[in-house]
Amino acid sequence: MHTGSADPLSLQGVIPPTITVFDDEEEVDYERTADHARYVVDGGAHGVFPLGTNGEFPLLTGEERKGVVEAVTEEIDEVPVIAGVGAPSTYETVEAAEHAESVGADGLVVVTPYYYPLDGEAALNHYRRVADAVDLPVYIYHIPSKTGNALSLETLDGLAEIENLAGVKDSSKDVPWLAQAIDAHPELTFLAGSDSLLFPGLEIGCSGMVSAVANVFPELVVDLFESYDAGEEERARELQSDVYDVRDAIKYGSYMAGVKSALPHVGFEAGPLRSPLRTMDAESEEAMVSDLESLDLL
Repeated sequence: MHTGSADPLSLQGVIPPTITVFDDEEEVDYERTADHARYVVDGGAHGVFPLGTNGEFPLLTGEERKGVVEAVTEEIDEVPVIAGVGAPSTYETVEAAEHAESVGADGLVVVTPYYYPLDGEAALNHYRRVADAVDLPVYIYHIPSKTGNALSLETLDGLAEIENLAGVKDSSKDVPWLAQAIDAHPELTFLAGSDSLLFPGLEIGCSGMVSAVANVFPELVVDLFESYDAGEEERARELQSDVYDVRDAIKYGSYMAGVKSALPHVGFEAGPLRSPLRTMDAESEEAMVSDLESLDLL
């Protein structure tokens, strides 16, 4: 487990992809959004990542995304804030990156452009333009199941040559790809982007994890990381098993329903998801709560 030599933030540990809170009319509640970032930091998180998948960033306007970054950077100063700024177009991504830098973000997470197919040269041009526009470290967000665009190992070789390209948050769940990427690029920081691969990610060289489960139970995931970091691998492995159980529990209902449906049961009112996403129906929520209670987490 190591952080990349090209990563000025030396990112490691648990970095939850924090939620965007909406009110009953689906308007962004910026204060509560910042409160959720505070909730995970108070739970031991080593950083926060607003405007990831759990932050519902594709469903927000450009101005709303800017407001979220401003709210979270104003609230959190004791751990790094790595702000999601990705968009389908390079033009919009650059604008969001410049804004995030101007309001005090510590780093930028740039999802691979989505909707249109992207070849290797287009990916290189995109990340070069974003990185050239700012002085902050840039982290690639690789999630081909959602973007439709996977990065080849050859393309990653080219991306790694960009001066302020600092790391990769990998949600591909392609362990051979991730292991080879880590092996080829010790200068980059790699973060495991799936709760199914927290312990395995650490085993192959990730320095940390972007965990949806940590949005609800930050202490659990922090315990896993810190156990591993202290050499207590058997305990870390057991905690990964617990994370699997929590992950299963919050997967009841429709896509993305789990985190915001679970948070009120630990005392954080998370509000609805923005349409067309929706929180759990009563039957699914009851099943989730029953499972979480059996795990002694509520």
